[in-house]
This record gives sequence, structure tokens and C-alpha cells, in this order.
Amino acid sequence: MGPPPYKNQHYADLKKDCIRNKTLFEDPEFRATNASLYYNKPPPGRVEWKRPGEISQKPHLFVEGISSHDLNQGVVGNCWFVAACSCLALKPKLWQKVIPDWKEQEWDDKHPENYAGIFHFQFWIFGEWIDVVVDDRLPTINGELIYCHSKDPNEFWSALLEKAYAKLSGCYQSLEGGNTGDAVVDFSGAVSEAISLEEGQFYKDQGKQDKLFDDLLKVYDRGGIISCSIRVCAQPHEIELKMMNRLVKGHAYSVTAVKRVRLGHGLLAYFKNETIPLIRMRNPWGKIEWKGAWSDSSEEWAKVGDTERHNLGITVEDDGEFWMSFTDWCKFFTDADVCRVMNTSLISVHKTWHEYVHFGSWAKNADPLLNRCGGCANHKQTFLQNPQYLFDVTKETDEVLISLQQRDMKIHRPQGHGENLTIGFGIFKVELNRKYRLHDILTQKCVNTSTYINARTVFMRINLTQGRYVIFPTTFQPHTLGDYMLRVFTDVESGCRELTADKPQVKCWSSIIGYPQAVSHVYVHSAEGLQNQDRTGDPYVIISCEGKSVKSTIHNDTLNPEFATSGVFYRKKLSKPITVQVWNSNAVKDEFMGQVVLSGSVNDPTEPQRLQLRDQGRQMPGIIGLRIVTSVQLTAI
Repeated sequence: MGPPPYKNQHYADLKKDCIRNKTLFEDPEFRATNASLYYNKPPPGRVEWKRPGEISQKPHLFVEGISSHDLNQGVVGNCWFVAACSCLALKPKLWQKVIPDWKEQEWDDKHPENYAGIFHFQFWIFGEWIDVVVDDRLPTINGELIYCHSKDPNEFWSALLEKAYAKLSGCYQSLEGGNTGDAVVDFSGAVSEAISLEEGQFYKDQGKQDKLFDDLLKVYDRGGIISCSIRVCAQPHEIELKMMNRLVKGHAYSVTAVKRVRLGHGLLAYFKNETIPLIRMRNPWGKIEWKGAWSDSSEEWAKVGDTERHNLGITVEDDGEFWMSFTDWCKFFTDADVCRVMNTSLISVHKTWHEYVHFGSWAKNADPLLNRCGGCANHKQTFLQNPQYLFDVTKETDEVLISLQQRDMKIHRPQGHGENLTIGFGIFKVELNRKYRLHDILTQKCVNTSTYINARTVFMRINLTQGRYVIFPTTFQPHTLGDYMLRVFTDVESGCRELTADKPQVKCWSSIIGYPQAVSHVYVHSAEGLQNQDRTGDPYVIISCEGKSVKSTIHNDTLNPEFATSGVFYRKKLSKPITVQVWNSNAVKDEFMGQVVLSGSVNDPTEPQRLQLRDQGRQMPGIIGLRIVTSVQLTAI
């Protein structure tokens, strides 16, 4: 069972019908008309739709295989798409997924009667692979292809792939001014991270630069895809403007290699093991290259031995591909799109990830408890009305990758509604036992907030300490409606799930066993002056109420621990107190260090308190700092 067909067009059935009827396919869902070309900006000339056999005498899907050198940009401003195609061509596993059954789709010179003028391609759109059918009629002016095309006039894979992508976007003009990272995601299901080289000032910070290079080297070696560009900050006329160094502003480049290149000649080079970080790019124009250090004919290559140069495939020709030092790359390029192909395989030599994918909508409702479009944290009255997703970090620290993606809006450009929403998300560390939606921020800590930007995807990579967290995906302004996909990757299982319930359910047996009458939030900040149980203290805290409890991590070698631990308790019997106990971890038997007993009354003070530890009325060494808030309204906390 393959991916679902777009517009319910089944490739195999349509091709079979055409061969039986001896006709060439004409796509009724993407006709050879002006509406498929543009919505307000016609191409520069009279367009004729031609089939490959009318353009070339020997048309083929591929000529001598597929290569990142195959592609040239057309008249539409879609260098971003061409750059993504160049990246795709370097990854056989990816392009063979995007161009399925490529041998079957290829022209068969021996059996021309089997040619039906129909092709299909697969794209990963908003979380699922779909199969897109197109006919082979391509737009030309004066007999030449006007959009993406191959250098070899007999090769048509890129032109047909672009047509399928234009069909998804409504028309060719909708492909103007896109994002390379977005296209790569649509080719692969990868996770895209936008990096501002300019704002990060990697050029000026060698430490940050070295770390970035190591990250990119790892991404590239593990099948990831990288692209880069130079942002246009001034006038529109600067778009695709050649700079003195022959780099082009407002133009997407595909990264075709990331390498530590060995310097020196002969055996001495191996013993010295001196290397330099280099990066190779390709201009989608197929010409106009960087002319600085490490360019094709620069003197720096004299430092590299013949064997190493041969392995790198150094050529002195204006084919659009060139090397740069990583330092120069960080200096002259302003933005990079890094697409990680996430390894979720259970059996792998490389790091594997646990992935959770959630789909949702920012939807409006007059009831605050049902409203799900509260805007960013600036809007304190409505922020908590957004969707909420809970996950656990069970290791001492874990790297977490979070990707928030909205639906692609390009198809709405002809109607003037093609702009992305401004989106982002916040991450809060919450009570260790929270399982209902958050209704008030008391001591829960916002550990990080993403940038808010009108991009299709917002990404964050963050190291989090052990605990429970809630992600709030939001639009920037309240009452903005839209669909989103949230992807969360962790090293170990995180149990990521959406919080939908506001409070415990009333069940048929609630009248017998009781139903909560109040909710209490208890936050233990720290302790000080604890009794020394052994040579060093290893304290932890337990917060208990009505048979339920939460336990902090152990804090080694301190008598003044900062616990920063909290729990939320839905209480059926208000007469039963809440206890906060401090224990010392010991290899043989844990030792009790004292406790405080809290009534948890709604009338108790809600501000932070410092309380003396006790044991059965007897005072124990140590003071504990905490805060407790109780409410009889179960949706108050």
C-alpha cells in the first residue's frame, strides 16, 4: 500500500488507461493553461506547453544518472527549489523515494508504445507522504524550458519534479520566494533548523564556530541536507546581485560537502594530521563562483596533497560548485537551513531518537476552557488557553529537539492569503505529577521560548534536566486560527501527549469513593543547614498527600540543596495534611532528616515560607523554603 494519491489520481490506473486507449495523459487537475503558470505575473514571452518529445529528440528522465550538477534555474525566482533539488540529487535514498519506480518511469526506446505522458512523484506534506501525478506538458518560450531544467537538454527529471511541486502549490508563480529548508522537508520528512550566522556572530567566536562545524559535519555525514544564503537587507534590486567576491545576494546555495581537509604532502601529512574545515557549495545557476580563498584555482590548494585533492574532486571550471574555508562561510553567508534526517530506527550504529508527532489546530471558542488560540506569553489573560503537550525527561539531562510546523500556505497565494502565520512555542517545567491542563502559572518555570516568526517551521534544540515539561505551541496574536504539527524528539521515551482534561473526571463511582474538593500546588524551593548524616549530605525531598507523592532527584554532597521540586494534588479529604519530608540517600538505608506538615487550607498564606524541620514535634536542624497554594476551584491551578 503506497502513499495516498493527491486529488485521488492513481498513477498506475491512469497510465494503464492511456496505454490501452493509445493516448497521452492530460492532467485535468493541472491543465496546460495560464492558471497553472501564474496568478498576476505572466512569464516574459509567449508560452507554449510542449511534451519532452517535442523539445528533445532523445528525452530521458535521467542522462548518465542523477547529479547535483544536473540543474539550472529558470526565469521564475525559485533558486531555493533548485538548491533543494541539488541537495536531493546527492542522497540516493531520498531521491529514490521522491521519484518512485524511476526505472519504470524512464523512457523505453524499445517499447515506445508504453509511453503514456504521465509521471508521479512523492512528497512529505504535513506529516504524510502523498503521491502526485502530472502529465509531461512543460511550459516553454521559443522552444526552451523556462523553469527548472537540466543542463543536458535530453534530461527531464527536474522539470517534471518541479511541475508536480507547482501543482501542490497551485501554480508555478507560487514557487517564487520560497525556502530551501521547506522544500527539503517536503522531499524527506527531515527536521529543519534555520540558523542565523549573522545574528549568532559565528565568524567572531572561534568556539561557537568550531561547535557549529562539528554539528554540520555530523548532520551531513548522517544524510542531512544543508543550504545557505546571503540575506538582502536593503533594496529589492539587491536580490540576486553579484558581490565583488562573486557570491550572490538573496540567492540559495546547496551545500554539497562538509570536510576536514588534510594539509601537507606525502607521509608527512599523515603524521602531522593538520586539517582545515572546508565547506563546498553549488550555485543553482550552474555558474558564477566564489573567488576568494579555497576557490577552484586559488593558491591555497597548493597546501593540499595530490591524493587529497583527487579525493575531493577539485576541478577548475565555472560549473557553479566551489569550496570555501568554514570561517569565510560564516563571515559572508548570513543564513543556513540545516535539515536533519532523524534516525528513529531501533537498530543503528548512529544515535537514534524517540519521536512523537501531534497534529492540532488553533481554534476559537467563547468558553475559556475550550478556547485554543490564546496567543504568545505576552497575552497573560489568554496564553494558557493554548494547546498544551506534556513530556518527561527521565535522564539527568537530555537533548530535546522540538519542531513546530504550520500548514504550507503557498497554494493560497493566488487568493492573496499566502502568508505564513507568526508562530512559536514556550516550554515550562511543571509539577512532577501534573496530568491536567495548566490554568495558572504559580511557580512553574518557563525554561525557554522559541523565536516567533512567520516561517513555516520553528525549531529548537535544547538540553533539559530531569523533570516534567509542558510545551505551549502558539500563534503570536490571540484569536489567530490555523493548523499545526508538533514533533518532539528525545534520546529516551518521553511519553509526550496532549493535555486535554482540565480536572479529574466525575465517574459513576465518585459518589462512593469521593471526588476532589480542592487542589493544592506545593513547591519546595530549597533547604539549608541540614544535619550532617555522614561525611557529606545527599538529600532529597518527598511531598505527600492522601497516599500520593512526588520525589525530587538526589542532590549530592550538599547540606543546602536547591530542590526546585513541585507537585499538584487533587484532594478529597481536606482534613488530611500535606507532608514535606527531607531524606538523606544512603547506600544501606536512607535516613530521615525532618519534615514539615501543612494543613493545605485555602486560608493559608500563599506567599513563600521558611519553615523549621521537625520530627514528631521535635525540632530538627534545617530550614525548608516552600510555597503552597490551595483552591476549591479545580480549574484554578
